[in-house]
Amino acid sequence: MNKETKLRIHNITVKAAFKFGSEVWVLKKREEQRLEAAQMKFLRHLLGITKLDNEKNQCIRQKNGSTEHSKGNKQYQKKWLQHVQRMDTDYQNKHYNINRKDEGT
Repeated sequence: MNKETKLRIHNITVKAAFKFGSEVWVLKKREEQRLEAAQMKFLRHLLGITKLDNEKNQCIRQKNGSTEHSKGNKQYQKKWLQHVQRMDTDYQNKHYNINRKDEGT
């Protein structure tokens, strides 16, 4: 399998799984670092670059045309927040059970 296909599969599966439910995540700095490390491990493996080659992460991302997961996630969260803010409050109340009393009591 060539590198372009592997990168395409990565973009489809991993990024989609990463975005699922991430609208409301609050990541600590350590968690962001671990996600970035996992991404870099994949990209290094994809290009056949080891840590002994002393390639900087920024150079590896430029070769693949990829961005940091944390930056992409923050942009995704901003878009989601803007979407929610544009929603009509009646729609939010009906569909998300906001300000509803328990039906069982």
